[in-house]
This record gives sequence, C-alpha cells and structure tokens, in this order.
Amino acid sequence: MAMSRRQFLGSTASAVIVAGTMAKGKVFGANDRIRVCCIGIRGQGRSHISDLMKRNDAEVVALCDVDAKVLESSGKMVEGATKKAPKLYKDVREVMAAKDIDAVTTATPNHWHSLIAVWACQAGKDAYIEKPMSHSIYEGRQVIAAAKKNGRVVMHGTQSRSNGTLLRDIRLIHEGFIGEISHSRGYVYKNGNRGPIGFGKPGPAPDYLDWTLWQGPSVDHDFLVKDDSGPGVVKQAGPGLYVHYNWHWCWEYGNGEIGNQGVHEMDVACWGHNRGLPVKVHSAGGRYWWKDQGETPNTMATVFTYEDGSIMTFEVRNQGSYKEGTTKDGKEGDACGNSFFGSKGYYVRGIGFFDYQDKPIPVDQPEGPTDGKWGNWLKAIRTRKPEDNYANEEVSHTSCAHIHIANIAYRLGRSLEFDPKTEQFKDADANKLDKREYRKGFEVPQLA
Repeated sequence: MAMSRRQFLGSTASAVIVAGTMAKGKVFGANDRIRVCCIGIRGQGRSHISDLMKRNDAEVVALCDVDAKVLESSGKMVEGATKKAPKLYKDVREVMAAKDIDAVTTATPNHWHSLIAVWACQAGKDAYIEKPMSHSIYEGRQVIAAAKKNGRVVMHGTQSRSNGTLLRDIRLIHEGFIGEISHSRGYVYKNGNRGPIGFGKPGPAPDYLDWTLWQGPSVDHDFLVKDDSGPGVVKQAGPGLYVHYNWHWCWEYGNGEIGNQGVHEMDVACWGHNRGLPVKVHSAGGRYWWKDQGETPNTMATVFTYEDGSIMTFEVRNQGSYKEGTTKDGKEGDACGNSFFGSKGYYVRGIGFFDYQDKPIPVDQPEGPTDGKWGNWLKAIRTRKPEDNYANEEVSHTSCAHIHIANIAYRLGRSLEFDPKTEQFKDADANKLDKREYRKGFEVPQLA
C-alpha cells in the first residue's frame, strides 16, 4: 500500500518504517517509459535533466528544488524541449508522496543524499544518487538497509563503473593480469579552478530560496551573505557564501575535495584494489595559503592499510603540478586519476598496462558491456537484477566510507584503527564524528 501525501509529509522516516506503508514500486513493460523526478537541479542536476530527456526509455515528469529561480528556469527548459510541462516541487517530501513518479535522481548538497535515498526506497521509488552517496559511514549503511528492505534500485553517480574500458581493465586486474596488487593510488589535482572562497556574514536568505529546506537534515545555521571581493577569491554564482557551490568546503554540508571530485577516483581505487574496508588510516594536510572561511583541506594525503598488509594512497591537491601522470614516452595522464601496482606490472587509468621496464602490455580483449550510467540504471530498474546495477549501494558504500574514514583521521590529526566488520573506529572520538545531529523530522533513520 502506497503512503498518502498527508502520511508522508506528516511523518519522519522512522515513523514511515513503523507504519509499514512502503510502496512496492511498479513493474515496467517493454514500452513503458520510467517517470523520473530530478531533485537538486542547478549544476550537476541540470545535466541529469538534459541526459534523461535524450532517452526514449525515461521521461522527466517532475523537478524539485528549493531555489524558485532554478526551479522555474529548469521547468521552462524541459517544457521547451518536450512540449510538456513537468510538475514542479519545492519540498522533496511531496515528491516522495507522488504516485505518478517512478524514480528520482538527486544532485543536492551531500548532506541530503542519503535521506533522499532512504525516503525514495520507502516510497517505492528507485534512485540515482549523486556522489557521494552518503555524508557519513552511518548514513551509507542505512541506504543499504533501505534498498534491501524495500527491494529498490539505488545507483551511485560516480559513473566510472559504467565505463566500458574500466569494466574490462579492472576485471583484468582482479584476474591477476599484472600480478598481485600491493599498492593502489588515487589522486585529484584541481588547481585550475579552485581557490579561496572569501568570507560571509549572517544575513537574510533571498526570498526565492527556502533556507530551512536547503539545510534539511542539518540543524539551523545562519545564512551567510558572501563577500567575495578579496584577492584570489574564486567567484561562484549564488546568493550566499555556501549557496550554491561552496558548501563542499564546509563540514556541515560537504565532504571536502576528497568527497567532491575525489570520490570518482576513490571509487575506482577501491574497485581495483578490491580489499573492502581498511584496518588502519593516516591522513594529513591542511588548508594552506588561502585566507577564507572554508574548513576542508586543499591539500591532503591519506594512507589506508588493509588486513593483508596492502596499502592504498590517496592525494588531494588544489595547488601544484598536474604532471605526475606523465609517462616516459610523453603520454600525459589526467589531472585526476588512478594507478595500480602489481607484482608483474602496473596500470595507469586512461593510459594502459605496463611492465616495469615501462613497456606497454597489449590487451586483446573487448571492452565491458555498458549503456552508460543512465542506461545501466534504467535497465536495472526494469530487470530488478543486481548484476545490472554496476554502481549499487553496497560497492558505493565501501568507496564513500573510505572518504569519511580519511576525513575523520584528518580532523583528529592522528592515525586511527578501524574494524571493517563493525564499521567502527577503535577510538571513541572518531566514532563521535561519524553521526551528525539531525533536524527533527529529517533524521536518517537507523535501519541497520
């Protein structure tokens, strides 16, 4: 039995669970178009809309955003392209209560991601959740439980697991193509478009922005009116210091660069290294040079150690060289990437396999089967087969948990031991940083 709009709007997520009113979802015929609502639609969310409108197996029927200007302009964009006006929502709870929406995508700030995923599962809707899937280790585990309990498809928006080349190459790594992997590496160097964000002071939010709903699971904080007039400040569009992009650099809403661009490389690193969660972590760095109100590091180096003694390293650098990916034959790797080091050779993402004399190792196998992220997601919704969901909530939780483990070690400034079985640190202070204080009615419920 599907929940009514009144039931959902008047309930916390926990109350919905107790009431047992979760919808079971729809079975799709071959010619049915999956009806999608895109939530959080200014930046990456706008690309969700554009991409889905190009497909013939899905239809963007609704949009949701707390910024009335963004909502209106996006609605006009959809209507202009499809000749059909989408329904417009400010409150995501109304989306969950709507019976004419089959699935949702979200590109809201990070602190909303897991709650939207859980609510979608409880409402019988499948979900595509932008990276990172969670704002904490605790939240990721609850998404897994919600998807399993309600039989829903949740795909994580890191994209790489729907890349045909990587599907083949990571499989080869797992099969021992370059021997036993002892060290994997991920890195993100975004010095081209990062810089100080300036400062803000408490002030009124504009009338077109619902600041309370924007905060959602976060307890109330002042809206900060931005002052981006200082030297070197990177100007971002939006009415406030953190709205619409710089929330990434505030712990309350974001997870820093490692949880922004870095989560893409972290996902590939965890996928290839294939060791699950670590037993030890050390992370160091700082917010160097910049004078601003950002909180997260612009330079950060992390070492994860696993039960078998292997290691994975991850680097964040918003200043400095891009060129570490360059090979001896002059090929340049990406500013964001991955490397895997095995007993018989190494692999650089985007370049290929090499032996330790830097001689390329040819690959004569075809790329993995894929229809891209949206094709894989929509196929999984139709078939309900776990193998069709390449970036499911389980593997995604492992990747996101690495980000949270690294950030907690950085914030405490010391090495930490971690228990992969209980997903708890052997440090009381560290465990306290894993679960936030929630606004009443916007709690991510404990389901696991």
